[in-house]
Amino acid sequence: MSVLVNKDSKIIVQGFTGKEGTFHASQMIEYGTNVVGGVTPGKGGQEHLGKPVFNTVADAVEKAGADTTLIFVPPAFGADAIMEAADAGIKVIICITEGIPTGDMVKVKAYLEGKEARLIGPNCPGVITPEEAKVGIMPGFIFKKGNVGIVSKSGTLTYEAADQVVKQGFGITTAIGIGGDPIIGTTTKEAVELLMNDEETEAIVMIGEIGGQLEADAAKWIKATGNKKPVIGFIAGQTAPAGRTMGHAGAIVGGADDTAQAKMAILRENGIHVVDSPAKIGEMVASVLK
Repeated sequence: MSVLVNKDSKIIVQGFTGKEGTFHASQMIEYGTNVVGGVTPGKGGQEHLGKPVFNTVADAVEKAGADTTLIFVPPAFGADAIMEAADAGIKVIICITEGIPTGDMVKVKAYLEGKEARLIGPNCPGVITPEEAKVGIMPGFIFKKGNVGIVSKSGTLTYEAADQVVKQGFGITTAIGIGGDPIIGTTTKEAVELLMNDEETEAIVMIGEIGGQLEADAAKWIKATGNKKPVIGFIAGQTAPAGRTMGHAGAIVGGADDTAQAKMAILRENGIHVVDSPAKIGEMVASVLK
């Protein structure tokens, strides 16, 4: 089992022929991901990386059966790309683009209500089900198949956690980089819920950051549903000065509950195995699974 993407996913890349799209699509194909084509308006009918290019997402759905998309388009066109994919019937939309205006994402969030599409991101590293599908920009060689799910706001900490889990002799079911913007498609709680409902996932690593309520909401939901699986938690930004944005647009301390220390306290209160340093994630996973 896995969540969101697997070997049967039919994946397209929006912004396929651009520099970023080309580089990462070629890495995905090399990994063995089932890329069925890409979309670049005006280049429909051409071939790129040995795959067909379509003018629209609707064409890719109709002609290649696409059900999953990875978006590499400039920020100004990000919202339109997401809405076009949802309109065409794409089920999983993964948006890598950073810097999409918050006002645009407000419109996207409203547009997606009632649609079957699930958005991951924007400003995220993507989703990987090891040895099946890499849909994003993560270094695939770090990830090995196993029984630990990862949900993270941070791209680099996703890779770090996966590397530690693998070095402890375990592996990953699916790793989900949810993105670090103030408005994202899938929340920490929603991503954790997907992994809680996955039969093969035995433990979950949940990596958060200062700013917002996503981790607290997830922790309260985990406790309310009976702590069905062990969750290992880490919150980045412990030394961040109040009121300053740290890296991600969403990582800004807005109130007393937004600090790393306050979030870690909430996680502990709700039965989550909290580590104070990212270097301890792997050890904690090993201790709860052995």
